[in-house]
Amino acid sequence: MTSSVHKTLASELPYPPLVHETPAMEAAVTALIDRVFGPGRFAKSSERLREGNTLLADCSFVALRDGKPVGCCRMWPVTIGGEPVAFLGPLAVDPDERSAGLGQALVESACEAARAAGWRAVLLVGDGPYFGRVGFTNGHTAGVVMPGPVDQRRVLLLPLKEARDEGLEGLVAIDPRA
Repeated sequence: MTSSVHKTLASELPYPPLVHETPAMEAAVTALIDRVFGPGRFAKSSERLREGNTLLADCSFVALRDGKPVGCCRMWPVTIGGEPVAFLGPLAVDPDERSAGLGQALVESACEAARAAGWRAVLLVGDGPYFGRVGFTNGHTAGVVMPGPVDQRRVLLLPLKEARDEGLEGLVAIDPRA
């Protein structure tokens, strides 16, 4: 008699399971981000929006392999001209875990959580072709002003509700209500 092998969905995925980031994971997630981006990440204008800000844990995800973070996607509360939006970043994936769709899965999970939490839109600074696969565009970001120097073509927005990216313009700042 042949025994059947039962596979779980998690064992069929090409990447490890995604979980919400918890405060206990902060040091390990920060170490992952440091490995992926190096010290140059602190010079980026996006970092100004994370320093002193409060992580949106309900919209931030970590991929764990053997209990260690191998990928993360963080979200932060910011405003564009006073209007609250979620700010995505950093997205970091361990080099050994790339090319299996983990980065896109992390972004999709974070954006879906932001939608469920009632956020109007998600803002990020990143590669248009990569993030365009998830629906981000710079179509309505001409009036969005990031702090510090930034390539305006890389300022991308994903509306989470119909036409919710229209009229978003002004300075991007940490949400004072956070």
